Amino acid sequence: MQPFTEKVVTIIQSIPEGKVMTYGQIAREAGSPRAARQVVRVLHSMSRKHRLPWHRVVNTKGQIAIQDDESYQEQLFSLESEGVEIGLNGSIDLKKYQYHPSDF
Repeated sequence: MQPFTEKVVTIIQSIPEGKVMTYGQIAREAGSPRAARQVVRVLHSMSRKHRLPWHRVVNTKGQIAIQDDESYQEQLFSLESEGVEIGLNGSIDLKKYQYHPSDF
């Protein structure tokens, strides 16, 4: 596993229940601020293998970014079951729910 990918996996695994991080935030924390799309790739390819809490990752606006209705509903339900309030258009109050890890 590449160092960036390993950091991304570690960061995603550390997101606590009831909190979210953005793709770009994870990329920055992993040392590559412009690699938000790579974070998406890691989520798609490694979520099952590493049991990543993929549902805790949202876009920079604090919205569920998944277009597929079934996956969108799964993410919505998973976040709500952890106590995250979802507003219109799948939006989440980042001031309230965004996780800010201290260090990696």
